[in-house]
Amino acid sequence: MGRNPRWGTTSRTQPRESPPESARSESPTSGRSARTSGADCDDSSPSIEELLLEFDEQASLIRKRSLLDPNHVVEEDRIVGRDEQLTEVTKKLRVALGDNRPPNLFLYGPSGTGKSLITKAVCENIAALCKSRDIRFGTIEINCQDLDTLGVAVYELAKQAATVANEEVQVPKHGVATKEKWNELYRIVNDNFDSVVFVLDELDMLIGRRDKQEPAFSRLLYQLSRAGVTKDLQAYVSVVAISNDTKMMDSVGSRALSSFLPEDIHFDDYDATQLQSILQRRRDAFCEEVVDTEVIPLAAAFAAQTHGDARQAIDLMRVAGELAERNNDERVREEHVRQAQDKVEKNKVLEVVRGISTQKKLCLYATAAVASRTPNETARSTIGYRTYQALASAIDVVQYHQETYVNKMKELTTYSLVDFERRSHGPSSGMFLEFRFGDRPQTILETLREDSRIQSVPQKEVEDLVDSHLRQVQ
Repeated sequence: MGRNPRWGTTSRTQPRESPPESARSESPTSGRSARTSGADCDDSSPSIEELLLEFDEQASLIRKRSLLDPNHVVEEDRIVGRDEQLTEVTKKLRVALGDNRPPNLFLYGPSGTGKSLITKAVCENIAALCKSRDIRFGTIEINCQDLDTLGVAVYELAKQAATVANEEVQVPKHGVATKEKWNELYRIVNDNFDSVVFVLDELDMLIGRRDKQEPAFSRLLYQLSRAGVTKDLQAYVSVVAISNDTKMMDSVGSRALSSFLPEDIHFDDYDATQLQSILQRRRDAFCEEVVDTEVIPLAAAFAAQTHGDARQAIDLMRVAGELAERNNDERVREEHVRQAQDKVEKNKVLEVVRGISTQKKLCLYATAAVASRTPNETARSTIGYRTYQALASAIDVVQYHQETYVNKMKELTTYSLVDFERRSHGPSSGMFLEFRFGDRPQTILETLREDSRIQSVPQKEVEDLVDSHLRQVQ
């Protein structure tokens, strides 16, 4: 496709004038005097302390903020729609009460479906009962999302074990061999526990070094599940692996798989009715009679549209309540939920796009631009790639080949922002990938357009180009 000359133009911003010398010499810690200096400032401007006291005197709509924390472990009667999974996890782990080794578990299913919540709730109850029976039981939990190597993961396990045992880790995080970290973990566990459950949340994110033959999570599972057999650990050890990736076990090496041998428990999406029940059981997070009737059904409906995520539903209620408080409103209303939905979606996209390259942004923007112009909000990879080519040409960057574009989009699926299926619309159309976004494509477009390079491409021309490509495949 030929380059559209209008797409290639960018506006250059003029350099900002230097501030006056007096402004440059102003100390950032000069407090109220800095805020009230100058002829245009009002000497009666409130101080920071006065503002804080003013906000503190406002009527609060939220009285139990912990109930609006998706990671807060709630009482059993607040756990909804997971009776089968709760029973299964309890049955499997209860043998720790008899001073026996519980089986290994693999809990899998979409994000926000209760996997971590139920595991924590069951382990907390087991710990309380074990304490009454003089059994030293410990739950050692790590989230693997931000751990980049096996060595770091082992250190975090040792650190968490030390925290539960109320002692200090005696090896550094960096600068020592991973073997020393394993030995420190074994020491802490052997000195302090009779029975331990290792909870490895979002385990599939622990990939490790790319030059290794198997991912770091596979090697971690092998070492932990073998530790009891090799007598490195005298305590009874159970491993609970938690993943959003239903196919994670396919990447586990044969040695680790034969040693780990987990019992699988599947968690499916919450539906809107279940999400309403979850939110109703947390309604007392708010003061009485301050939540409008439409608020909970609307928050549940929004969350049900995006994979039935209970975390998102709870977070929507929290953000809606905080927006109402900031506006000094007397009630949490439907409009606050809609504002919260926009804010939560944009924050989620911002988390993803903040650290990705310009090329990945272009791939994502082009694909979202296509999805935003189709009735079912999906995008064919073939049309997404043509749109990407035009964008890359417009801002004068090297164009990826179609295979690389597809691979970059596949990489973005790890952020739960986009998913894909392989499709064919008949023998003549060939095979292609169809991308579907977890959030509204328009939200992704709005967020990415905050990048000045993407913003330089006229949005209307992108829409016209996409519409032209879509007409050709109809």
